[in-house]
Amino acid sequence: MAFELPDLPYAHDALAAQGMSKETLEYHHDLHHNAYVTTGNKLLEGSGHEGKSLEEIVKATYQDGALVQSGLFNNASQHWNHTQFWTMMSPGTTAMPTELEKALTEAFGSVDKFKEAFSAAGAGQFGSGWAWLVKDTDGSLKVTKTENGVNPLCFGQTALLGCDVWEHSYYIDFRNKRPAYLTNFLDNLVNWENVAERLTA
Repeated sequence: MAFELPDLPYAHDALAAQGMSKETLEYHHDLHHNAYVTTGNKLLEGSGHEGKSLEEIVKATYQDGALVQSGLFNNASQHWNHTQFWTMMSPGTTAMPTELEKALTEAFGSVDKFKEAFSAAGAGQFGSGWAWLVKDTDGSLKVTKTENGVNPLCFGQTALLGCDVWEHSYYIDFRNKRPAYLTNFLDNLVNWENVAERLTA
C-alpha cells in the first residue's frame, strides 16, 4: 500500500490568526510531509513490507533501543506523525470537553499542570522530536517525548495529542522560541474535541 499525502483538513491560511502562518503550513505540509511520503514510497519498494498498513510498517521497522533507525521507519513514522498532527489542530479555538478535562485533572492534578508537563517535555526534547499525551498500555494518561520520528505506536501506546518540535514546525513563526510555540499550540491551536475522541475511541 503506497503512502499518500493527505490534504490538510483546513486551508493553508486557516490557522494564521492562531499563530501558525500560511507559509509554515506550505513548507511543513506541502514540502516536509510530502518528502516523507515520496521517500517512504521509494524505500517501501522491495522492503517486504508492501501491502501492510502504515501502522504495521511503523511497528515492524522500529528498532527498540537503536540509536539510528532505518530510513523506512523514519519516513513512515514521520508520515504517520504528521497525518495525526494536522487533525489535532483546528481553525478557531475549541472548548475542552468535560470528560477530557476530568481525565486530565485526575491524571495530572489540573489542566494547567498537564499543559506545564507537556510544554516541559517539548521544550526539553534535545534536538528534533515530538511531545505527546498518550494513553499508556495500562490505561493511564502520560506525557512523553520522543526523538526524531519515534512515536507512541512503537511502545503500544495510543497517541491522544502530539506536537512536532522539529525546527521546521515553528521557526518561521517563532524563530528559536520553542517554549512560546508550545504554549501557543496548547492555548490556541489544539482541537480538544479530537483529543477527546481519541481518548474514548
